[in-house]
Amino acid sequence: MALPVEELGVGDPRVSVVIATRNRSEALERTLVELRALPERPAIVVVDNGSSDGTRKVAARHGPYVTCLPVSHNAGAAARNVGVASVLTPYVAICDDDSWWSAGSLARAADHLDGHPRLGVVAARVLVGRQRALDPVSHAMERSPIPPEHPSLPGVPVLGFVACGAVVRREAYCAAGGFHPRFGVGGEEELLAIDLAELGWALRYCEDVVAIHYPSLQRDPAARQRRLIRNQLWTTWLRRPSSVALRATTRALRDAGRGPAERDAIREALKGLPWALRERRVVHPKLDRSLRLIDSPGR
Repeated sequence: MALPVEELGVGDPRVSVVIATRNRSEALERTLVELRALPERPAIVVVDNGSSDGTRKVAARHGPYVTCLPVSHNAGAAARNVGVASVLTPYVAICDDDSWWSAGSLARAADHLDGHPRLGVVAARVLVGRQRALDPVSHAMERSPIPPEHPSLPGVPVLGFVACGAVVRREAYCAAGGFHPRFGVGGEEELLAIDLAELGWALRYCEDVVAIHYPSLQRDPAARQRRLIRNQLWTTWLRRPSSVALRATTRALRDAGRGPAERDAIREALKGLPWALRERRVVHPKLDRSLRLIDSPGR
């Protein structure tokens, strides 16, 4: 259990940081150094997905400002649920072990959330690498076609986010169930974003909130691509109308000949079809109309 923020003497008691990690202790060390240098001095929770490389020792070196919660297996993105459940702050900033927040961004996100009780997620502008290139997802969110129903809310209305660049209202996150335990890491954000919106929470892209991402060289691009394809299919089967799900499935089967990642993704997705049908809850038509505005071709 994370220590209460008042016991830690943090600078801004409104927001904590949660990091899920596995066997990337060097990247984690840099992230913790960057986070501890922030003026907000947030309490930090590291959820260790069964690492074997000294990750817990790295967290321990940063003293009481960092709490390490071990998970016995690799829970993937769902490890963040453990971290969010442990904190006592109303807002939680999500980090990867290779990302952090720019100075002042956590306070600005908390200000946005303070001022708008139905705002569930502040999606940050994510800058990548030494060149600080704009993440493609952030670029797409800047140009979101979703019309603003509530002009008083900050930023641009969106129905997605980059996990390492999101500050969430803890109440909203927990109500939506957090990240799905079957999804792992890679495209896991879409389902949670849809579920938050279905519950009536607003998601906004706010360019004044900035996350910095240095993608780890230990990533497996092929495995990530496989999970992205699989998870998009699962999300479609779980939440979208039959016509949308059928088109997405037909397109995925057509694309299966492109390479092993696509074929493996389809096989994995089809193995999950029985539980997806059991858990299927189609969103309200109004939300689906907004989702259609941002659908990729063929969905």
